[in-house]
Amino acid sequence: MPHWSVYTGTNQPHDGIAELPAPPPWRAFDGGPALPPPGDTDDEAAVSPDRMHRARTYVPTPESVQLVNAALCLRRPLLVTGPPGTGKSSLAYAVARELRLGPVLRWNITSRSTLADGLYQYDPLSRLYAARRDDGPGPAPDGIEDHLRLGPLGTALLPYDRPRALLVDEIDKSDLDLPNDLLNILEEGQYEMPELVRAARHTTDGSAQVLADGTDTPVPVLRGRVRCRAFPFVVLTSNGEREFPPAFLRRCVRLRLRRPERAQLTDIVRAHLGEPDAEAETLITEFLTRAGTGELATDQLLNAIYLTGIAGLQADSREKLAEQLMPYLSAAADGDGV
Repeated sequence: MPHWSVYTGTNQPHDGIAELPAPPPWRAFDGGPALPPPGDTDDEAAVSPDRMHRARTYVPTPESVQLVNAALCLRRPLLVTGPPGTGKSSLAYAVARELRLGPVLRWNITSRSTLADGLYQYDPLSRLYAARRDDGPGPAPDGIEDHLRLGPLGTALLPYDRPRALLVDEIDKSDLDLPNDLLNILEEGQYEMPELVRAARHTTDGSAQVLADGTDTPVPVLRGRVRCRAFPFVVLTSNGEREFPPAFLRRCVRLRLRRPERAQLTDIVRAHLGEPDAEAETLITEFLTRAGTGELATDQLLNAIYLTGIAGLQADSREKLAEQLMPYLSAAADGDGV
């Protein structure tokens, strides 16, 4: 029987995504012929070691597990906010690994990012050079699809038989228009590539083979139109540097990550570095005390525990090094602000 809570947060990969209930009628998609899954995130050749480590060691809160399942079940993006170092982006990798969704598609947002960057890239100059090079006798010039590559968002919306995981990192750094532009695409679960739409009028079947993000394997695009079958698991992260439009917020499942309490912090240290010793417990206490008066990130604590555990450091050197490795993230907390 289908069950809505397919993500458990136990870091044990499984095929529970197949048990996800049917989508709500207003979030059902019917893209073209199903594409096979891109592979298992446990494949070290497909996922970089640092990201694999983040996926394996992520420690979610019960609230995170519940809201991830809500986003999966409702086929809605998950907007994750919280202070730096609370694991916003690592959540996407952990879910993708547990549910075997394939390598995470990552789109890093800057102030210059546009919707087109996430959907696909078209290089008209390379096509012009190819046409000039192939002018005359010999093989036919390259087709337009040879100068197109799907971006992370465009790839996530391909008609895969099971969801892909898409991380849209630091969306609060975008310009004012991107959240609403992105919302429209995710609401419809589809987009067009005008270059291929025009080219399809001059072909018999209208099919083109286009490279997907993160791979050299082409995928079919029919008549320049892409529509998903399984809505992707979309994680949008934000450091809270701006407000989002109400329409955008209404269509997202929202998760607010807070600084971890001692029990979760100990679990995080254990997952990364093994059972905490007395020195590590002392540093955890110091971290929690300092975090109460300023902004610190969890990876600062991990750095301190790792380095102070190296043999040969004297006790006073350990204390000084730990203090240097855990500075406040804002100048005001250090007394340098105005």
